[in-house]
Amino acid sequence: MSTPLNLSVVVPLYNEAESVPHLVDQLLAALRPSGEHFELVLVNDGSSDGTAAELERLSQEVPELVAVLLRKNYGQTAAMAAGFDVAQGEVIVSLDGDLQNDPADIPMLLNKLREGYDLVSGWRYQRQDAALQRKLPSRIANRLIGKVTGVRLHDYGCSLKAYRREVLADMRLYGELHRFLPALAFIEGAHITEVKVNHRARQFGSSKYGIDRTFRVLMDLLTVWFMKRFLTRPMYVFGFGGLLAIAGSAITSSYLLMVKLMGGDIGNRPLLTLAVVLALAGIQLFCFGLLGELLIRTYHESQGRPIYRIRATLRGGRED
Repeated sequence: MSTPLNLSVVVPLYNEAESVPHLVDQLLAALRPSGEHFELVLVNDGSSDGTAAELERLSQEVPELVAVLLRKNYGQTAAMAAGFDVAQGEVIVSLDGDLQNDPADIPMLLNKLREGYDLVSGWRYQRQDAALQRKLPSRIANRLIGKVTGVRLHDYGCSLKAYRREVLADMRLYGELHRFLPALAFIEGAHITEVKVNHRARQFGSSKYGIDRTFRVLMDLLTVWFMKRFLTRPMYVFGFGGLLAIAGSAITSSYLLMVKLMGGDIGNRPLLTLAVVLALAGIQLFCFGLLGELLIRTYHESQGRPIYRIRATLRGGRED
């Protein structure tokens, strides 16, 4: 396309051969009348059905479609990351490929984004999923994630989101971190909001999510919490814990020394073992903190990654 792209729609796909043609039709129906210069980046995440063949066929028929075929099934986060890397638009919209997200909501997200936000997240306020298996665990997870990250959203699990390209530029995704993109963007200083979007029942196939996903999400939530609190200062958590352990060891050792000087026997006392363990743990934690500080500096300096983000620079009341 000769005209610069201002929108990329990224869709990860896994075994969605039946859904893909309908999804492309609905995306084109929603975006072609809008006047946006867009591309559809559809990522096949190592599907074992005919998804790859459908994408190859559609890529020859639809000029806006960019088919990305991964070598194997890497997971939704990796597929989204691949789509983000390939996308060329100034604004990037993500959504699921199972037709439960409504492409007709995309213009609404774009209008909200252009009000000055960096990320607009969809909220499936009338979610068409099983109440006990999907909706209740999701509600609990959303409240827990909001409390831990400080970013209060009703629906972290909704894949329908719109991002400014610069928000995604510094993010490196792994694990199940695609769910935490609003929290990661918040760490970078992004302005975030959410809007109500339609949600539809699954038409083809079955859900790819199992109970094991819950544990992966919990582990990644701990990662996000640590990144939010201590990304640029790991010594604060490891060093503080190490100092507490060393202080506990010093107090315990002082007490045992007094007992020894007064003629008592301390050789078989559990407090002696505790003092030694606290001393060793304190030294190890303090060393972890120092190593963390070195790794953080290597991380920032090797990638040229700044420790701050400038939203705007004003000179004489005007933005540079």
